[in-house]
Amino acid sequence: MSFSVEGKTAIITGAASGIGHAIARHFADQGAQVVLADQNEKRLKANCDDLCKAENVRLFVGDLRTRLTVANLLSATIDAFDRVDILVNAARQFALTDPLDPADETVDEAIAQNLTVALRVSQAVARRMIAQAEAANGETSSDRRPRDCGTIVNFSSVAAHRTQAQLLGYSVSTAAAEQMTRTLAVALASHHIRVNAIAVGSVMSASLKDHLAEHPDYRDAIMHGTPLARIGTAQEVAEVAQFLASPASGFMTGQVLNLDGGRSLLDAVQRPAH
Repeated sequence: MSFSVEGKTAIITGAASGIGHAIARHFADQGAQVVLADQNEKRLKANCDDLCKAENVRLFVGDLRTRLTVANLLSATIDAFDRVDILVNAARQFALTDPLDPADETVDEAIAQNLTVALRVSQAVARRMIAQAEAANGETSSDRRPRDCGTIVNFSSVAAHRTQAQLLGYSVSTAAAEQMTRTLAVALASHHIRVNAIAVGSVMSASLKDHLAEHPDYRDAIMHGTPLARIGTAQEVAEVAQFLASPASGFMTGQVLNLDGGRSLLDAVQRPAH
């Protein structure tokens, strides 16, 4: 079974930095046609300057919290590459919450970014994938669908299963993203579109990098709370995303893979989870 994504068209959200950027770069290196989407235009262009010179890469800037931007992202992808085969919802927001402050808006913001954006982009892309499959069937006059008509990869966190007061917004939004993954997997199974997720923990995401810059001693705390005693790399996440997007995982849907160095096997660690 092949792990290849060569020749496939992939949309990667949150592609300006961190995990999303690593996935976008990895997929492009593996021969996929990639649309890198992010709302931070300055960071996207700065970090992807070399990538955007390649024929198989396009940049898209926009706030995907608006429905029009979601539609524009899909249109830009079709204009550039005629189709979409893979969606990786890597755009995430991490922020600490005061659970007793009614003026704290981080819960609303986390749900909007970590759940609603992923859902809306998934819905738009899934409709396009279904239309592509129906068009292909019409052209071949066959009732048989290809084994995969598309794949969607979402993101969650070990925080989805940790009860820490200051992680209220992040935990609730990532737990909801896992249920969304399972629900979409069932809804899209008859269309041969697979939906899975990666739950990260102890991985060098953009938010963790920023946190370590402010609190260097936090690195030792992570090591102590992680059985493999190290922080994972964004490249390791990219390779798991490739597995989920490739034919190698062709009989897998609705699953959430923990990529956390074993952190979720231990008792809850009373410190921020990434």
